[in-house]
Amino acid sequence: MVKGPEARLAQALAIGLPAVLLGGAYISQYGFGLFPCEMCWWQRYPHFAAIGFAALSYVVAPRRLWIALAGIAILISGLIGGFHAGVEYGWWEGITGCSTALDPNIDPMDAVMNAPLVRCDVAPWDLFGISLAGWNFLFSTFGGLAVLTLLKRAKTY
Repeated sequence: MVKGPEARLAQALAIGLPAVLLGGAYISQYGFGLFPCEMCWWQRYPHFAAIGFAALSYVVAPRRLWIALAGIAILISGLIGGFHAGVEYGWWEGITGCSTALDPNIDPMDAVMNAPLVRCDVAPWDLFGISLAGWNFLFSTFGGLAVLTLLKRAKTY
């Protein structure tokens, strides 16, 4: 266990924030049918890594290193989210094509022919004019910076 309130808070934030954001992404996907595009998946991968790094910080030394890597991974997801939000808002062009959501329980050819097209440059949902990618940018960027700042302020033991 890391020592000091700042380090413990950084550790909890490093595992909790990506878990909550991924949980929200999967609820959006499976509960509300908001299937992810390719860039949405790009934002999820660093969160998976952050959870792994943060989990390692509970059992493997040096704990500060794993927490810092988790914070950096969260920050990377935020930066990808910012790029994706810019594509959705038309500020710049994306670097990827669209992707499709396939159901593994149906014939692959039918799945390809009938799968909904998920565009990377169109926000399927927004809240207060901010898309899901935009919210990920805000939460992940500030969350990742908070993890790293708390860890820097924590006393070394």
